[in-house]
Amino acid sequence: MKRSASSYIKLSLASALVLVSCCLCSWRLMKIQVVESETYSQTKTSTQTYSQTIQATRGEIVDSSGKPIIENKVGYSLIIEPDTFPEDNTEGNQVLLSLTKILDENQVTYTTSLPISETQPYAFTEDEDAVAKLKKTLNMNVYATAENCMDQIQKEYEIDDSYTPEQQRLLAGIRYEMQLRGFSLSNRFTLAEDVPLDTVTEIKERGVTLPGVDIVEEAIRSVAQGDVVPHEIGTVGPIYAEEYEELKSKGYDLDDVVGKSGIEKAMEDTLCGSDGIKEIKVENGQVVSSEITTPMEAGSTVQLTVNSDFQRELQGILSDFIKNFDSLRDEKTKDLKTVQCGAIVVLDAKNGGVLGMVTNPTYDLSDYKTNYEEILNEENKPLFNRATYGLYRPGSTFKTITAVAGLNEGIVNGGTTYYCGHVYHFKDHNYNCTGSHGDISITRALQVSCNIYFYKLSEELTIDRISDYATRFGLGQKTGLETGDAAGHLSNQETFKELGADWTVGQVLQSAIGQGEWAVTPLQMANVACTIANDGTRYVPHLVDSIWDYNHNTCLEKVQPEVAEQITPLNDSVFQLVENGMIAASRNNFPSKYSLSDFGFDVAIKTGTPQNSSRVQDSFFIGYAPANDPEIAFAGVIEGGEYSKYMIRSIIQAYQKTVKNENVTVDTIAATTTTTDSAQNSTQTTTTVTTAN
Repeated sequence: MKRSASSYIKLSLASALVLVSCCLCSWRLMKIQVVESETYSQTKTSTQTYSQTIQATRGEIVDSSGKPIIENKVGYSLIIEPDTFPEDNTEGNQVLLSLTKILDENQVTYTTSLPISETQPYAFTEDEDAVAKLKKTLNMNVYATAENCMDQIQKEYEIDDSYTPEQQRLLAGIRYEMQLRGFSLSNRFTLAEDVPLDTVTEIKERGVTLPGVDIVEEAIRSVAQGDVVPHEIGTVGPIYAEEYEELKSKGYDLDDVVGKSGIEKAMEDTLCGSDGIKEIKVENGQVVSSEITTPMEAGSTVQLTVNSDFQRELQGILSDFIKNFDSLRDEKTKDLKTVQCGAIVVLDAKNGGVLGMVTNPTYDLSDYKTNYEEILNEENKPLFNRATYGLYRPGSTFKTITAVAGLNEGIVNGGTTYYCGHVYHFKDHNYNCTGSHGDISITRALQVSCNIYFYKLSEELTIDRISDYATRFGLGQKTGLETGDAAGHLSNQETFKELGADWTVGQVLQSAIGQGEWAVTPLQMANVACTIANDGTRYVPHLVDSIWDYNHNTCLEKVQPEVAEQITPLNDSVFQLVENGMIAASRNNFPSKYSLSDFGFDVAIKTGTPQNSSRVQDSFFIGYAPANDPEIAFAGVIEGGEYSKYMIRSIIQAYQKTVKNENVTVDTIAATTTTTDSAQNSTQTTTTVTTAN
């Protein structure tokens, strides 16, 4: 077939077009493979870098001999991951119910802090701070009831009537805790710690039905000795949302734990350590490198001044005295009510370190998480530390301060006497004494606790100088203890005005013998005794002895004693005369089983029986031993009781046994009938009087 010229032209053009296209494709392919190969290689590879926080191990807390009080152990924690936990409330609620069912069946504890009763009708718990936080978190007004708060939580998380009342309360508690801890895409939620391995296995096996639930292995805070100064050790807890703004600038993450109270809080910067950072490089979904760019630094170990064995002995002494107080009853004490509460503080007289500090009733820190509500609502409030926050009138123990003031101001000396005829007439009122002592000097006045001597001395001192010396001895102010304590208040015109009471001249007399409106703690009064023992040097009481590396191998810092006040004596006899009176008081016809006269050294003490409107009276003592070279200073109080001084012998023996490792038996109050000669003891305790205003 003969082709036309136009056909050849078209064929030629088509061939040329194909040839040009092939050349262009070849050129483009060469450019991609050779010229731009590196660029395209980089484009093809997807690279991401992640930073992972390595949580620092918290430092431990040990006693004066290095025995752990709070330690760490490796355990499993149950967490809820925000990125995989159901956003739908109904689905999320079902996961929580399924999860808590497993925990309950395996008796694994988990804590929530919703301050509302477990059953209907709903009511707030006694924790007022927690209730205030609840209302603030839920944006409720101050008048909102427990029912109002529950309704708000149930509405927000769709916890409707399809759930049983028990399930509603359970879900509300967990949901509120998640809200408090800032559960969000950037912060996971820890529901339970130290989960047993069999429970971990069960949860992992059911992982498909529990979206968002995971198990992580981490260091768990563990209580080794929960009965050793539990009020002072304190607790750790999660960082709540309102705390995070302040803490994030210090490097904390929302899922960290932080000290909430006690030493855990006071020494937070020392205990917390420094988190590490691990950088993980991922290319096309595969981890290609993992490198720790910032090493984790474990927290330091805090060593306390407290001896744990001595602490237990002290707790036993106090508990036994209270439990067996009825065996001490006599005509003088037969009408007193049941004794239940008290406190003892023992300081190292050389530097103010706390060797032991007990309160009754008390609790075990191991039970705090699991039985918090029960402990909180227990009779006589075991969570209240009477040693540092209990406020009492000091009674005649205060006469030691009045005596120092009179001697140091040159108003009296060792030979100065006042006449005591049992009744003292002042400004149209009569004031009684414990006896009729005749002409009496200051040392004898301290021994027999003569009210009239100190009434007369107070007239010359005036309330201003009495208040001044009380302040110099540390009353009316916080002691400076790391974990905090109550300041109390003085008994003077300013205090009476604040209390809305009338000040009369007769109150000067009452204040001089420890009545009036004094409010002191046992810790403050132990420090008064310590100050007398040191001839006017008042130390700041402290609980921390030293800071060590995490493994407790190297001491990083030794805490040095801090002098809070120096009362410079007018002459050498000022504190010696007061000590002589206190030594004499230790020999005041004690029953032989409680005697302080057979130690081989002198003991200096002063007792008091201050009036208390709600309990009729308390029983107070202060002192130190050995008197010639003091090693310990102490104070104790029994609420609504008498004869607290009978514990002093046991306190000294316990110190000898546990701190000095001497072969000594500790004698305590036994549950046997003891006959006490009230006439013999009349000079040991103060019969306080009521003044007319």
